[in-house]
Amino acid sequence: MALKARALYSFQGENKEEIDILENEELRLLSDVSLDGWLQGTNSRGQTGLFPASYVEVLRPRSGSVQVDYSSQSQGYTDSPHQGSYDDDEEDDDDWDDWDDGQTVVEEPSGSNGVSRSQLQHHHNYPRPEYTHRPRPALERQDSIASGKRGSVVGRNLNRFSSFVRSGVEAFVLGDVPQFGGVSENHAIEMGSKGPQWKANPHPFNCSVEEPTKQTKFKGIKSYISYRLTPDHSNSPVYRRYKHFDWLYNRLLHKFTVISVPHLPEKQATGRFEEDFIQKRKRRLVLWMDHMTSHPVLSQYDGFQHFLGCQDEKQWKAGKRRAERDELVGASFLLTLQLPTEHQDLQDVEERVDVFKAFSKKMDESVLQLSSVVSELARKHLGGFRKEFQRLGSAFQGLSHSFQLDPPYSSEPLVGAISHTGRTYEAVGEMFAEQPKNDQFRFLDTLSLYQGLLSNFPDIIHLQKGAFAKVKESQRMSDEGRMEQDEADGIRKRCRVVGFSLQAEINHFHQRRLQDFKHAIQHYLKEQILFYQRVSQELEKTLRSYDDL
Repeated sequence: MALKARALYSFQGENKEEIDILENEELRLLSDVSLDGWLQGTNSRGQTGLFPASYVEVLRPRSGSVQVDYSSQSQGYTDSPHQGSYDDDEEDDDDWDDWDDGQTVVEEPSGSNGVSRSQLQHHHNYPRPEYTHRPRPALERQDSIASGKRGSVVGRNLNRFSSFVRSGVEAFVLGDVPQFGGVSENHAIEMGSKGPQWKANPHPFNCSVEEPTKQTKFKGIKSYISYRLTPDHSNSPVYRRYKHFDWLYNRLLHKFTVISVPHLPEKQATGRFEEDFIQKRKRRLVLWMDHMTSHPVLSQYDGFQHFLGCQDEKQWKAGKRRAERDELVGASFLLTLQLPTEHQDLQDVEERVDVFKAFSKKMDESVLQLSSVVSELARKHLGGFRKEFQRLGSAFQGLSHSFQLDPPYSSEPLVGAISHTGRTYEAVGEMFAEQPKNDQFRFLDTLSLYQGLLSNFPDIIHLQKGAFAKVKESQRMSDEGRMEQDEADGIRKRCRVVGFSLQAEINHFHQRRLQDFKHAIQHYLKEQILFYQRVSQELEKTLRSYDDL
């Protein structure tokens, strides 16, 4: 029997993955198990997507309505099982060898908004992790002057499931994120020719991803694929499984709220050891690694450096725990940013963000359309075109056989040339079937990477929009005498941090976009030219067989 729920409150979706629900509306659930405090289901209008678990009660057919208690989750949403308290030093279960690479997720049909459960469970693309921190003594608000007027505090968003709230950025802007003494981590933003930009990594490097190799353990009971990673600044290779990439990816999501972290290649429920899948994953891990090493902030992350450099099992566990205990995550990461002294008018920043919002939406649509067209073309290469050329070749072969049925008038040279023509077209069909590996698949890899990067920006932009709203509200309250101007200035100052970080990320995105699409399209065109040259050469060779008849 399908699971049902009743909406306790109305909720308005903020992006394409969320759906609107109305108070007292009956909903159909895909599962009553929440993911980071969210459920997936279908509303009465047939829209399928996410909504807050605490906004609904699950209807149990036998025992009546029982409201599911999600109170333990309302304090924060974690993005991996390793998150939480790390006050003890006991060994955790998922050590170097025992993480289960075999925990795959079966794809379910997408809903009306294109969200599949596998996307939610594996990549954790949504929601972005909420700011959480372990309690520390003697922490103070960021505001140098805490207002004595209780009524002067800027109101908090009523929608506590907004990404602005979940990420902790609302708390940061309002001055409620604790300052940590002696912060050693810092990331500089500087003014470039096109606005704020991340300061370049002083020690840039690249890292190769090579030799996917099937490994076994437990006397062959369990199998997995390992990849050899070789950073060029050390030339010391390490071997990593996909689950190690997955661990790192979740740490990145948890820490870098305002950065568009590239998505990992998708998991697959079956066929994980098939050569085509292994090569596809390798190609996409190469692109993922290239984006990681080129990002001025992500490339310097201690957890990433540990991932690339650690070769000892005990040191791996120690570094892994250090990364998981990192307190400068989410909104606290904003405390590590050093801004340039140049002034920016917030209205100009807001207009700049609006332009990028429109651009990213249109680019997302264009990338999706191009990906669909190229995928269909690749499918035709593998199937339709191949079959058509095979049929054409077979028809020429049939013609050559028919010419031999009346021997006095048969011409052996002509029969041979026609037969050769048939074999040529059959070979051309095979060439079409092999070609996607050289161009279309690689182009699709780049498009897939950018679909992931673009899908991150709505939530990141929402953080800036929320910060703008708090600045406007605080200034209005200050003008009305309900807030000290110093407190309003503090909110404006912290909004400036959010604005500079978003603009720096936009700047980096555009730099990479121009480079990546130039190279991707150049490669595609060069491979297409080489392909049609090979086809032309085969046809010209066949044509010459008729010259001496």
